[in-house]
Amino acid sequence: MDWSASTPPILNIVVPCYNEEEVIGETIKQLSVVMVNLIQSKLVSPSSLIMFVDDGSRDRTWELIEHHHLINQYVTGLKLARNVGHQNALLAGLMAAKEQADCVISIDADLQDDLGTIEKFVVEFHKGAEIVYGIRQSRESDTFFKRNTALGFYRLMARMGAKIEYNHADFRLMSKRALMQLEKFKEVNLFLRGIVPLIGFKTVKVQYDRHERFAGESKYPLKKMIGFALDGITSLSVTPIRIVTLAGFLFFIVSLLVGVYIIISKVSGTTVSGWSSLMASVWFIGGIQLVSLGLIGEYIGKIYKEVKHRPLYIIEKELTAASKEMGQS
Repeated sequence: MDWSASTPPILNIVVPCYNEEEVIGETIKQLSVVMVNLIQSKLVSPSSLIMFVDDGSRDRTWELIEHHHLINQYVTGLKLARNVGHQNALLAGLMAAKEQADCVISIDADLQDDLGTIEKFVVEFHKGAEIVYGIRQSRESDTFFKRNTALGFYRLMARMGAKIEYNHADFRLMSKRALMQLEKFKEVNLFLRGIVPLIGFKTVKVQYDRHERFAGESKYPLKKMIGFALDGITSLSVTPIRIVTLAGFLFFIVSLLVGVYIIISKVSGTTVSGWSSLMASVWFIGGIQLVSLGLIGEYIGKIYKEVKHRPLYIIEKELTAASKEMGQS
């Protein structure tokens, strides 16, 4: 669809939040300024909104969202019944936002993503892009450990055959049409960074510089980062299972060669009992078996979750533009 100044698209910015009371006020303030500028430039409709999704926060995050909803015309909100994780909370916001928006931008609440990039996203949408990825130009703001582990993760995912955008998190624009296709993906083990590229349509990449966190602490410590990476690998690729199968064949061939060697040694009378080599072999093979069983178990666990068809999230409260008008009347 061709958008004009007289009929600009409705934009909805979705912001998943978990214990963000220290930064939520500033995030609302800065995003509201961005929204006003977009509306004044006639890039988006005056009906555009900012939706904050509270992922079961234990602090005053939802209370602050409710407060700003009453005094800020752009602020709406979803309160999930419990903490369901960043990806599910983001999906809840995207699915709710697509009902009244022509395009939706997802961004984290910590103000690390450059808000000035949002206008570039919208401009690309006007040009016909259905999905616009925010790509980090560098990782200088990250620690040495995080920078190198992230690099290793992207390389590993590429080798596993999973198509994900390098240096892209969840800062992106999606059109209503793209979101309608995203809704058809029914995975319980959700990894949006890998699912979105599967949709197709016209995509554009916009580079930006990532800032330091405005306030508060990161919600992704090492344990969660490892779990997130494991979810991404096992959700998008069966290569690890094939590696296990290949390893099984290789060990089978090695065992045949060792068997031939043992028979030859027995016939020639040169057999020597060796406790060390025997124990090393037992421990090595045992370790390989346990790792293989663990990996297969990881996939079986994901199948177990998928077949239950449990809801990914439950919405407890919803603050909409309509509810605001009813409260003021």
